[in-house]
Amino acid sequence: MIPERQAGLCGGGARGFTLIELIVTVAIVAILASGLVPLGELALTRGKEMDLRRALRQIRGALDEYKKATQDGRLKKDAAASGYPPSLDVLVSGVPDLRSAEGAKIYFLRRLPRDPFNTDETARPEDTWGVRSYESPPDDPRPGKDVFDVYALSERTGLNGVPYRKW
Repeated sequence: MIPERQAGLCGGGARGFTLIELIVTVAIVAILASGLVPLGELALTRGKEMDLRRALRQIRGALDEYKKATQDGRLKKDAAASGYPPSLDVLVSGVPDLRSAEGAKIYFLRRLPRDPFNTDETARPEDTWGVRSYESPPDDPRPGKDVFDVYALSERTGLNGVPYRKW
């Protein structure tokens, strides 16, 4: 009785995969996975680009609101000043409202977003952006007495072919 059992376990009726079938299957899975890696990287880059657009819109909107509040006489402005904030920190820390009897502050951002393409996790959010002063030309942005605009410091080029610095 024992020899029959052994024959049934190892005989012609045994089912399973051969070594060649397993190798072919692993090769097919590897080819499919190698095709998915670039798609994953593309999706990650698109997500970062959306975050960059959103952050630039938020900061630029806050800069415009600061300028408008200055023009409306709600913020203190020197005669020679442009009316833009002296730093990005001011947008978050707030500025005294001249029209408020209680000395309330005007806040333009709850928090300053980080540049999503800046890889230094220890850097403060305001240090992840390049700033352009009002007196600086658009083709050669430089910091100055105020913050007229912000730009990404990344040297990379976007999926649309435009460098992130020029967004």
